[in-house]
Amino acid sequence: MYYINLFFVFSLLGHIIEWFTYAKIDGGILYGFWTPVYGLGVVTIVLINRFIDRFKLNKWFKALLLFLMCSIILALLELLGGYFIEEVFGRVFWNYKNQFGPIGKYTSLQMMGVWGISSIALVYLMIPYINIMIKKIPKWITYVLSVLFLIDLVYTFVMLSDFKFW
Repeated sequence: MYYINLFFVFSLLGHIIEWFTYAKIDGGILYGFWTPVYGLGVVTIVLINRFIDRFKLNKWFKALLLFLMCSIILALLELLGGYFIEEVFGRVFWNYKNQFGPIGKYTSLQMMGVWGISSIALVYLMIPYINIMIKKIPKWITYVLSVLFLIDLVYTFVMLSDFKFW
């Protein structure tokens, strides 16, 4: 339940941040008030951090390793996600060709740095406090959100996808 709740909290927060940052309601491909790439990104960061924690490392080396691993893996996630959305739905939600060090159009060296710094901030500043809130989310809310998310996912794929399911 922890990872599912973490996914939903940050999918919602990511959607809200994009909503205010870009002043648009259409912040993602799904119809619901969530942007799952943020939830998936945070779950990935937490899993990478837990993997690194298994090794007895100096705290500075651990932070550097977290920065590097998250930068690379999250940039790859963003790159694959961008191409997936373009291929399946025929839409482009972001383009980083004008940023420093573009890697294709869906990620860049600049964004890799952003993901690395965000990962450090998340692990060392936010997660300890977020965990307190996440552990208080009742199971029934998680179940309701999961069902709504699955309905949204299926509906989106059926309605917007360029693939023909039948």
